Amino acid sequence: MSDGAAGLDLCAHVESDIIIHPGEIKLISTGISIGIPLGYEAQIRPRSGLALKHGITMVNTPGTIDSDYRGVISLIVTNLGKEPYTVKRGARMAQMVINEVIRAEFEEVEELSETKRSVGGFGHTGV
Repeated sequence: MSDGAAGLDLCAHVESDIIIHPGEIKLISTGISIGIPLGYEAQIRPRSGLALKHGITMVNTPGTIDSDYRGVISLIVTNLGKEPYTVKRGARMAQMVINEVIRAEFEEVEELSETKRSVGGFGHTGV
């Protein structure tokens, strides 16, 4: 929607209005398919305005579309808000960002190198 936008808006391609009640999860089709080159992926992200104003977000965010997928892109949408939300045909529901994928090579080892943090988990480094 702007020259500086990193993501492409994805719109709802629905036959009729779909109501998403608080706590519900619905699959919303975008009606589009894309061909992503090998070495890239598409990430599907929520739209910040929908999240702030209505509590509408994606369950698996960011969702990943692999380069070998050729089906229709659909969005796994949930309503974390307090009111039902109506999805209308053409409504901007998510955004898609294309990213380069770096394929790691893994090596199995008996133990890992030491770090200052080591095995400290959630909240270990402070607030």
